[in-house]
Amino acid sequence: QVQLVESGGGVVQSGGSLRLSCAASGFALYAYSVGWFRQAPGKEPEGVSCISFNDGSTSYADSVKGRFTISRDNAKNTAYLQMNGLKPEDTAVYYCATTCTYYQTRRPYDFWGQGTQVTVSS
Repeated sequence: QVQLVESGGGVVQSGGSLRLSCAASGFALYAYSVGWFRQAPGKEPEGVSCISFNDGSTSYADSVKGRFTISRDNAKNTAYLQMNGLKPEDTAVYYCATTCTYYQTRRPYDFWGQGTQVTVSS
């Protein structure tokens, strides 16, 4: 079964850290760029970070630059998002996907996870 499964979300105090995992099954994640997105209640989805499939280059939204780090372990078929210095405004459902661009209508050949909730208390 082809799927992406996120894990690692939870409730953390402001200033704390979490590491999200994005585990792929049924396909080779290393062949894809991986994007992390988030959506807070009442807000549009936001691209958080991306790691490319070819050279491993990374990019970050300005709002998380210097605090979040994206990485991947091809041997484990998993991507990660290390989140440090968390702020209440980071509270959202976080999704990983095999795309670094958010499309209003998801492309049929992109894989998306089901999301994991991150809640940062002040």
